[in-house]
Amino acid sequence: MGELCVRSVLVTGANRGIGLGLVQHLLGLPNPPQWVFATCRDPKGQRAQELQNLASKHPNLVIIPLEVSDPASIKAAAARVEELLGGSGLNVLINNAGIAKPISLEKETLETMTQIYTTNTAGPLLLGQAFLPLLKKAAQGSPGSGMSCSKAAIINMSSIAGSISFPYTWEEVLFTSYQCSKAALNMLNKCQSLAYKEHGILCLALHPGWVQTDLGSSAGHMPPLTVDTSVKGMLKVLSSLSEKDTGTFLDWEGKVVPW
Repeated sequence: MGELCVRSVLVTGANRGIGLGLVQHLLGLPNPPQWVFATCRDPKGQRAQELQNLASKHPNLVIIPLEVSDPASIKAAAARVEELLGGSGLNVLINNAGIAKPISLEKETLETMTQIYTTNTAGPLLLGQAFLPLLKKAAQGSPGSGMSCSKAAIINMSSIAGSISFPYTWEEVLFTSYQCSKAALNMLNKCQSLAYKEHGILCLALHPGWVQTDLGSSAGHMPPLTVDTSVKGMLKVLSSLSEKDTGTFLDWEGKVVPW
């Protein structure tokens, strides 16, 4: 299985955790993308320092401000990416940005549910819409038939927590709004795969594993996977995707996750 080979990729929530890991590994590929667009809320802030350091060493890395819950911010980011690409399309959109709050079902509120849905589900919907013209352009400009990340793809970072049939222990479930938002994201991914298939755009819901990040550790336990292990696995999966995978739900090892 070969390395992932794409001309351009955009990663949301790229200033820390899995997003930052994806950017680091993309830049370190033997044949790195010509353009790596890394988005975060505050590119000049302290929380984006590692990203800033990377950008100073890699001219192909561009940091773009983006608040995924703000339609105006999404529109501005898409316009900026289009300007920089100069007529070519965007190969891969990775909807990685996400939030979670450990709240039990009994204490869940409309405010929290709305906030988390807006970021985790509505954000990827709006980003898919905003970047669709660039993704279509990439697909049309790529030789050959079929689907792959080297042509055009939307990767929705989901979670096994959004799997309705996965056998959780009820006492461990304290992320009601997060779980619901990821289950909804899985349905969005299916809808995108059906709507965008005619344009040659592959759509995948991807579970990165239980990873040692701020979000992953928020349940109070040490996750088993490092960011490095998860990201290496996911990039390997992305390099192998084809038309048969569009609309599916896979994990970082390429295994099918139950809906």
